Parts: sequence; C-alpha cells; structure tokens
Amino acid sequence: MIKSKKGFTLVELMIVMSIIAILAAIAYPSYIDFVRKSRRADAQSALVNVQLAQQKLRSSCRFYASAMGEADSCGASAADSTVNVPPTSPDGWYNLTLSNVSATGFTVTATGQRDQANDDERGVVCTMVLSVSAANPNGLRTPAECWD
Repeated sequence: MIKSKKGFTLVELMIVMSIIAILAAIAYPSYIDFVRKSRRADAQSALVNVQLAQQKLRSSCRFYASAMGEADSCGASAADSTVNVPPTSPDGWYNLTLSNVSATGFTVTATGQRDQANDDERGVVCTMVLSVSAANPNGLRTPAECWD
C-alpha cells in the first residue's frame, strides 16, 4: 500500500505567489491614490485656518498680513504684518505660502511635501490654492478637481 503525501508542490506555491503579486501590483497604486486624496483634508483645513486668522487680523488692521508666524502683529504695511498661523499644515503634509497680499485680499497656497507632492486628480497636480478678494470674500478654491 502506497501512502499518499499531503502538501503543496513548489509549482503550486509559485502559482499562488504569482497571483498574489499580480493582485498587489494592481491594488497598491489605487490604495496610495486613496491615501493621498484623504490627506487633502489636511491642506483644506490649513487653508481655511489661514483664511480665518487673516480675517481676524483684518478686523483690527487695515490690511492682511503677508507673513505667517507665532503671533498676530499689525505693522505699518502688509509686508510688516504677521498672522498667527504655522507655515505648515497640521499633519505636516503641506507647506503654506502667502502671496498677492493687499488691503482687500490675499492668496494662500498649500504645496504638497514628501509623497503628497505626487498627488494629482485626473492629471491636475493638487497644489491647492485659496484666493480671497473683495469679489470672492469666501475664497476662490483652485484647482476645483482637488477640492471635491
């Protein structure tokens, strides 16, 4: 009587490993895109925080601040003024910069750092911008694909 051996052959194991590798190669990029998209909330939160801090400063100053720092200060001009917000997003995935600062508006840009710099939506790089002006007091949010 011949005893049958139980177990897997090397060929069977290699086939299973190949299938797992193919599935992982398909699923991993989708997972990374999902993670990057979820991190956009970090930029959105930071941009809105800058907007709120700028509006608070503007209520007691004649213009918006052109720099971010650890305390509000209203100088003789926008260039001499500072708004109390950090230059990075809460989770550190974005660096924030202020530009086009005047008495009536400003633009704040969130630029992705580390892996978040590779974030895009339908071919549009997600460097998120919030532009506040007299015409858009709530802020114009661009690119629209990244704010959805």
